[in-house]
Amino acid sequence: QVQLIESGGGLVQAGGSLRLSCVASGRSFSSNGMGWFRQAPGKEREPVATISATSISATGSVAYYADSVKGRFTVSRDNAMNTMILEMHNLKPEDTATYYCAAGSTFWGTSFNPRDYDYWGQGTQVTVSS
Repeated sequence: QVQLIESGGGLVQAGGSLRLSCVASGRSFSSNGMGWFRQAPGKEREPVATISATSISATGSVAYYADSVKGRFTVSRDNAMNTMILEMHNLKPEDTATYYCAAGSTFWGTSFNPRDYDYWGQGTQVTVSS
C-alpha cells in the first residue's frame, strides 16, 4: 500500500519558519515528479512547489515555485529516505492552509497540475498568525 505522510505543520507567527516533510512508503518515487499543494478554507487547492526526479539532469532535480512563495520556500528531496521537504521562511498569514504532498507515477519532470499526481498525503495544517 502506497502512502504519503506529511508532518511538520503547526502554528507560527508571521515572519517565522516551518519545515514540512513528506515521507513515502510502499514504493519509491525517486524516478517521479513530486509536488506540494495547499488549500485554504473556501478556496481551491493551489500548487506551491514541484520538483523533478533527480535523474532528470546532470545537476540533479529541477524545481519550480508558485509566484506567491518564490524566494521564501524551498523544495528538496532525499531519495535515499524517500522523502520530500518543503522549507518555508518569512511566512505570511496568507500562507495559512492545509498543505498536501503529492507524487506522480507516470512522469519524471515537474507539474503544477494536480491531475498529474496519483498519490496524495492526508495533509498537514499550517497556520500563520499576524
